Amino acid sequence: MKRKASAIWKGGIRDGKGSISTDSGVLSDTPYSFGTRFENEKGTNPEELIGAAHAGCFSMALSLMLGEAGFTPENISTVASVTLKKIEGGFGITAVHLDVSARVPGIDQQAFQAAAEKAKKGCPVSRVLNAAITMEARLE
Repeated sequence: MKRKASAIWKGGIRDGKGSISTDSGVLSDTPYSFGTRFENEKGTNPEELIGAAHAGCFSMALSLMLGEAGFTPENISTVASVTLKKIEGGFGITAVHLDVSARVPGIDQQAFQAAAEKAKKGCPVSRVLNAAITMEARLE
């Protein structure tokens, strides 16, 4: 299975503008810029998109791990906070923190934490990131 996304950039790093698109059409010429990435301008940026991908991937992986343990979640909510820092040689994504809350009938805290840890390690997006991944997982 392969998924595709594309980006176009026009101009210099500070004054240029770009757009991001996906084959599915969910993103279609979605604008991004230096201001949306490194400042607080409204709009998207690569780190936000990585966060969305990681939150979605983790939530699905947790659902799988819970199912394998005999539980069906009513709700899983994940926020992925992606840290971009200046490092040697430029900038890098140094950390992702997953803040997870879930409603899972019949599960105890220990079994939930075990499933969450397994999902954190097994999620394909977690596996591709060269960053420290931390997590806080709570039952509702």
